[in-house]
Parts: sequence; C-alpha cells; structure tokens
Amino acid sequence: MTSSAFAKTWNGEALALIDVPRRPIDQFRVALIDAVKARCRVSSLFVRRPTESGKPELVAVLTDDSDGSVLIGIGALEGERYASLTPSCPQVHLFEREIAEQTGVAPEGHPWLKPVRFPDKADQRNARIGEMDFFKVDGDEVHEVAVGPVHAGVIEPGHFRFQCHGEEVFHLEISLGYQHRGVEDALVDGPHNRTIHVMETLAGDTTVGHAWAYSQNVEALSRVHVSAHAQVVRAIALELERLANHTGDLGALAGDVGFLPTQSFCGRIRGDLLNMTALLCGNRFGRSLVVPGGVRFMLEPERATELKKRLETAERDLQIAVNLLWESATVQGRFEQTGMVSRTACVDLGLVGPAARACGVEVDIRSTHPTGVYQFTNIPLATAHHGDVNSRAYVRWLEIQRSIVFIRERLNSLPASDSLSSRRELAADSIAASLIEGWRGEICHVAITGSNGKFSSYKVTDPSFHNWTGLSMALRNQPISDFPLCNKSFNLSYCGFDL
Repeated sequence: MTSSAFAKTWNGEALALIDVPRRPIDQFRVALIDAVKARCRVSSLFVRRPTESGKPELVAVLTDDSDGSVLIGIGALEGERYASLTPSCPQVHLFEREIAEQTGVAPEGHPWLKPVRFPDKADQRNARIGEMDFFKVDGDEVHEVAVGPVHAGVIEPGHFRFQCHGEEVFHLEISLGYQHRGVEDALVDGPHNRTIHVMETLAGDTTVGHAWAYSQNVEALSRVHVSAHAQVVRAIALELERLANHTGDLGALAGDVGFLPTQSFCGRIRGDLLNMTALLCGNRFGRSLVVPGGVRFMLEPERATELKKRLETAERDLQIAVNLLWESATVQGRFEQTGMVSRTACVDLGLVGPAARACGVEVDIRSTHPTGVYQFTNIPLATAHHGDVNSRAYVRWLEIQRSIVFIRERLNSLPASDSLSSRRELAADSIAASLIEGWRGEICHVAITGSNGKFSSYKVTDPSFHNWTGLSMALRNQPISDFPLCNKSFNLSYCGFDL
C-alpha cells in the first residue's frame, strides 16, 4: 500500500503532478499511517485547493531516513471531512489543526481542534484574538499560572498556561499565532521580485536556511544548475548561521543559571560570527546572499583567507568559554535531568533538529537527505541520549566544533567562482519538496505550480512547528522555575510558527 500511494523522489527534485499517486482518502490515510510506523517522518501535510477536480486534496510529504528518499502522495477528498490521522499518528496533530483552521476541511475524530494561529480579523470565524479554551487540571491545591502573550524584554508574543500543584508543573499549554502574517497566501502566484525577501524574513535568524530551501525549489522546478562555488558559499553561510545561533544559545543557557563568564564570552563571540557572515555578503544575517540560481556574492581568495583567520580566533575563544561551562559542577547540576523528553515521545511527536538529536534520534537532513556540497562531505551526526537540557546544550557544542571543521575544509578547497545561473520559467503543473537542515532543524518547503507556471500553492514548515509541543513535554513534572531554562534549551521561533 505504501509504495503505491506515494511517489518516491529525492530532496530538491521536481515531479509532474500527474506522476504523484492520488488515492481515495481512506487508502491514503492507511498508507500514511503505515509509512510512519515503518519509520518515515511527516515533513509536511496540507490541503491543496483549488484543484483540477474542484475538490480539495490532502498533500503529504514524508521523509524516509533509511534511504534518503522523499515520498509525496495525495489523498483525494470527497467532501470537507475525513477521518483524522492524529489518533494513530500523533506527529500530525498540529498539521490537522492547521488544516481545519485554514481550509475548513475537518479531520473528524481529532482530539482537539484548538486554534493554531488567530485570524487577522477579530470577527473571522467568530473568533477573537487570544480567546480559546485551555486544558484544565482539577484537584486540591492545583492552580493555574498564565504568562504572556506580552512579555518583558524584546521577544515576540506567545501565551503559556501552566497547570501546577505547588511548584510542580502538571501540564503546560502553549498558545501562539498572535502575529499571523498570512505569508503562504502571499506567496501564491509567485515567484516575483519580492518573494526572496519574504523567504529571508520567515524567521529572521534563519535567513540562509529558508532562502536556500526556497531557491532549491525554484531551481528544481526550472531545472537550473547551481555552480560548485555557489554551493560551497551557501554551505559556509548555513554553517555560520548555525555557529552564531548555537553560540548565542550556549551563552543564554549559561546566563539562565547565573554563570556569567560563558554568557559574556558567548555574547561577544556570537557577534564575531555574525560579522563573518557580513564578510560574505555585507549583512550579518545573510540577507541578499542566497538567491535562485546561486549566490549574489562570490568569495574571492583574499576574503576566504580573512574568514579563516577570524574563524581560528573564534574557535580558540569558544573552546575557552564553553569549557568553563562543562567544568562547572553548579552548571552541570542545573542542566542534568532538567526538562527531559523521552526518545519515545520525541519519535511520536516528530521532533527535529538538536532537540531530537539530544534524545538520541539520528535525524539530520545534511546526513539523511543531503543536497549541494553536503552530498560530497559527511558531517558526523551529533547526538546525546538523555533528552535533557544538558543533552540539548551538548549537541549544540558538538555541532559548533564540527561546523568549524567543515567551514575550514571548504575554505581550503574553494572551487573557482562562477556567475549566477540565468533564471528560467518554472515547469507547469509540478511539485517540488525542498529540505534544509537549519540550525533549529529540518526546514521543509513544498511548491506546487499551476498551468501558468506560477505557484498555485506554497507550504512552509519551520522546525519550530514540530518542536513547540516538545517544550510542553519537557516541562511535565518539572518545577515551574525551570521553565526559562527549558525554554532556552529549545529556543524556538515565534514568527517561524506564525507564518
């Protein structure tokens, strides 16, 4: 059933829509559940409309880590309802809530179709921004603590509601969606001149990751070749983005337990790493670097040499700053066995990125579904096995060290620069799925074109979409005072979720 219900393809390749199997929704449902039981992961699930038949269709993109393939299938709906997948496949619970909210297609039997993102108009679907039902726990001395959506400090809006007994958290419910931007609707009928700028700001700290995922889709649909030089520059920029954010996270974790030396050092070193990205393209967040067809800025030998010098300095400083963290018994005492997520929960929920690898789950698109220069270079997978704050911090540290080695090797064997490939028209009536391992984890973009060669549908899944539920699980049976530390150890995106 599974093999006949999905087309087998590869990361960053396009298919004609007519080559993607369409199965009645009941057959499609069984096939998807069987595929996940066989260790596939759901990278994207959404409703496509309008369609040729006039009826909505359920589109699923699965990743098979065993052979690096991407499976794409379509479930044909007869009406506006179908039997929910969530009871048998928990990792789609949020996708199905999103489908119900955005399209009105109802997955019957879903445990709770709560709002994912609040509507942009208060009277839309009779919903009011910020008003929804929350899970409640009753009992003697059980009380509720509400935090946000407006927070102290410069962070985005999100509401956190804790059900507590004394200091112990029984349940944490997270409500986001206060800044729903309607990004996916704005991408329809593209690509146009503004599309790349929208992609770069899907999550501002993941500019390179999202820009690359989008560019890879456009290149697949237009059959454009990207030069070896551009592929290497993209990979260097992606690893610099990972280095800067992982370094900032380690500093922030140190700050949350009052360990100021590492916090102070990492804050400064993060700035140095952002400046290395600015050396590549003139912008510290990598804006305007990655575009369909290659990169806008080539890397000459002189700047490559300067980058190596700066990287060597950053590596030396990071070793000093982060080793202080691991050598402190008080830090280890706060990190270990705090905010634990079991491997079983991780797999069931479909967590990705460092949060999953900290649970011992070997998922990393650079290894399982490599594209670009990652097809020719193996970055060792970094894992830990306790699923706690310490594991999530340690995975980041391992990845910092391996990214530095990777960048240094690429700079030592930089291919000759080449010009940006010319743009071509996108193939009509086609679909492409693009996966990039951003610093938070798997980024998935799915582009579908209509008969005019323009996007008829564009779906973005930021890694935070998969992982916010993991943060809720990490807080169970923890003191509420551990929330800031657990939250920091995931460091998820609000705007990447609130698309």
